[in-house]
Amino acid sequence: MNFSKYKKYSCLATLAVFVLVSGACQKALDKAPLSDITPESYLKEEGQLAAYAIARYPDALPSHGNYSFGTFGIDGNTDNMILPVLDNKYIPGLWRVEASGGEWSFGNIYQANYFLSTVIPRWKAGGIVGNADNIKQYIGEMYFIRAVEYFKKLQSLGDFPIIKTVYPDEKEILTQVSKRQPRNEVARFILSDLDSAALLLKTSPDGTKNRISKLCAQLIKSRVALYEGTWLKYFKGTAFVPNGPNWPGKAKDYNASYQYPTGSIDSEIQYFLGEAMSAAKSVADAVPLVANTGIIEAPNNENPYFKMFGAVDMSGYSEVLLWRQYGAGLVTHNIPVYTQAGNYAVGLSKSMVESFLMENGLPIYAAGSNYQGDDYIADVRKNRDGRLNLFLKEPGQKNVLVNVGQGTHATQIEPTPRIWESSYDQKYTTGYAIRKGISYDGAQANNGQGYTGSITYRASEAYLNYMEASYERNGTLDADATKYWQQLRARAKVNTDFQQTIAATEMAKETQDWGAYSANTLVSPTLYNIRRERRNELMAEGLRYMDLKRWRAMDQMISTPYHFEGFKLWGPMKSWFTASQIVYGSGNSGAVVSDPALSIYLRPQEIRANADSYKGARWTMAHYLSPIATQHFNITATDGNIASSPIYQNPGWLTAGGSTPTGI
Repeated sequence: MNFSKYKKYSCLATLAVFVLVSGACQKALDKAPLSDITPESYLKEEGQLAAYAIARYPDALPSHGNYSFGTFGIDGNTDNMILPVLDNKYIPGLWRVEASGGEWSFGNIYQANYFLSTVIPRWKAGGIVGNADNIKQYIGEMYFIRAVEYFKKLQSLGDFPIIKTVYPDEKEILTQVSKRQPRNEVARFILSDLDSAALLLKTSPDGTKNRISKLCAQLIKSRVALYEGTWLKYFKGTAFVPNGPNWPGKAKDYNASYQYPTGSIDSEIQYFLGEAMSAAKSVADAVPLVANTGIIEAPNNENPYFKMFGAVDMSGYSEVLLWRQYGAGLVTHNIPVYTQAGNYAVGLSKSMVESFLMENGLPIYAAGSNYQGDDYIADVRKNRDGRLNLFLKEPGQKNVLVNVGQGTHATQIEPTPRIWESSYDQKYTTGYAIRKGISYDGAQANNGQGYTGSITYRASEAYLNYMEASYERNGTLDADATKYWQQLRARAKVNTDFQQTIAATEMAKETQDWGAYSANTLVSPTLYNIRRERRNELMAEGLRYMDLKRWRAMDQMISTPYHFEGFKLWGPMKSWFTASQIVYGSGNSGAVVSDPALSIYLRPQEIRANADSYKGARWTMAHYLSPIATQHFNITATDGNIASSPIYQNPGWLTAGGSTPTGI
């Protein structure tokens, strides 16, 4: 997607994606040319606030890009979804400290701070012209956007400077404000911004759910609070939390005597988890789940749950809190094409597929589960959780039911997985592909011209956030958590007796799911099944890596490599392919699939022995946080010595450009 279309202050831009207030374009015709607008005269009326806020949406919020698998592909390079090439973070020694750039940046934060520091004093003084409720809405949006930007920094860097205003471009001042604040203080700042946003935002800003609402603020508050609460819990006793052993912040005088606001890390954990529960409940109690009829193929797709992910207009789905609208010939993407093919080479993993329960609520390995095996994709789907049945594609299914014959890249019938292809446009990386987000309309399948919507936030996450926070905080599932879990399972057409599932769960058989671990230890069956529910409900929605980090769910790969696998290629499905389509051999430069001697399951990243990923995925503790580039230490050093910089490096990383992590 070409995000530059957002940045044109014109009627075309407002119609392209997010609709501005009614009449804004007409009013724009009466204004001075933008080239004549000075900072002093800008942000003084409602329409200008609206335009400024909406221009921040593309950078701040997730949405579909044009030639990618959009939000559905973000889970690639986790245990949920696999790409042909393994990310460097899973190959210790390949992820290095950058000389410049990196995650230490303030561009989007500056944009939010400029707005808030300019507008709020004017607003309090009555100096903003326009509808009072609309003005509050746009201020609330900017509080929300700043919170979202800070949450990105919290996830990637942890401790981070808390900057609430704009400063002159003077080295001494900017160096002073570069002091990193403890991560829990950053999280508290984010929650404060979200509280401010919730007070100002409307419940339904425009009736179409194209603008940020109060419910969005409450949902993201629950997400942030759950993230920090669980991070502090699972990284307790390490350098990754304030005052932990060898916490690098302690070496700086400004953090040397830091104390948690609640008195201890344990109390801080309880605080964040309590905030997560409260915020999540506000959303879950207010928003009902969309119904699932179980129907997969129908001309008008009479299944609201299925259709929700690929609808052109998502405003009518209760569960959708915010979505991005696209328009034919204006702003488009390619998701309808890629859902009809191999998902742009982002394949579902064997681990993801096997995590889904049977419809009777039992794990696939349990006695009486009625699991049909994985010799064929059709067998994998039988008697399973309705979400797997809906969204896992099977050869022979129909991909186009409306406007059949249209679409330059329409695939009328789902083919045998094209695992031999090298082009991402056609490649089925694992043999397993999803139809989540598909449109059955052939007219949507013109290359790069799809205009189905993109869900930004949906309320089911609040149900999941509450369940997890409740159990993590109290060690039990309260009445609300029980209710939410049963509602999710009923919608998925799975037996709602989750206690039966917990009793039948054998953790030793769940080890291919990274969420089974925290700090290299298998979690309890109850907690694991809460995490399983989250994994299944949010499949391919871009939240998996966030969850894995806060659970500290990758330590087990420090000592034991993990092998990403797809479908059972070297079983009966081998007959689907010709010999030239499944060439193998670790020393064969023409190999396109993995050797059956490695596994009967396809290992798409272990095809040739000279690949860095051939021996599997590995981990190192430092990778839980990103390194800060050398440039930033040099810029803020007061005497040419990096040690004089107020910035400190993240645990395990060095400050020299090109360096690799050390042991922690």
